[in-house]
Amino acid sequence: MTSDMSFECLLVSGDDLVVGLLSSVLERLSICTNVCPNLSTALEQLTSFEPELVIVDREDASLEFLKRMQKPRGRTKPTIVVISPNDDRRSVADVVLCRPITRESGTKAINAAYSQMLHRYRRHTRYSLMSMVRVTDELNHSADVTITNIGDGGLGLSSAGTEFVVGDQLSFRLLLPGAVKPVQIQARVQWTRTFGILGCEFLHIPTADLHILRDWLTEREQVKKPMIET
Repeated sequence: MTSDMSFECLLVSGDDLVVGLLSSVLERLSICTNVCPNLSTALEQLTSFEPELVIVDREDASLEFLKRMQKPRGRTKPTIVVISPNDDRRSVADVVLCRPITRESGTKAINAAYSQMLHRYRRHTRYSLMSMVRVTDELNHSADVTITNIGDGGLGLSSAGTEFVVGDQLSFRLLLPGAVKPVQIQARVQWTRTFGILGCEFLHIPTADLHILRDWLTEREQVKKPMIET
């Protein structure tokens, strides 16, 4: 992602018509595009940046390259769009764009990819907090912990003095900065680190509280907005 919080795209195609059509669609979505005419140039590009979106013309890239793109390189796996002569659902792609490409089909495919990118970004992005809460586990044991960060899919916490293990389920109420009421959260420990650092995934948040959390996260979202509605 660029310094102005624009998503980045790697577009691999030697077809000038494809590049021109898709570049204009990507620009209107405020996506910064790096065009590579062939696979070797694309591999060089990948040594210096980690795109959130990879668009690959099947004629210009091997299946091995596509499988490599499926493996997480940074915080999240990039969304993959494959340009193919047919709607091959066995493809490693998240979205298949069939030839011949039209502005309508290109826009539809990129919009679908953008929605997936935004979902992944929101799920993996964490916002810093330093909020003390009292958590209760399944055995009704309580402990004071510090919520260090939170996002759409989970949160991080510090539990100095109290030991938790993967799989522990914790319940607590959290008042987000600026929120009018606390949210009730049930979470499960996903991983642990030294010094009492934990990562948790959400198990259950009441619907009304989930709206409060997501509104709070949206207010802090820094992704550059599209120039058009998606």
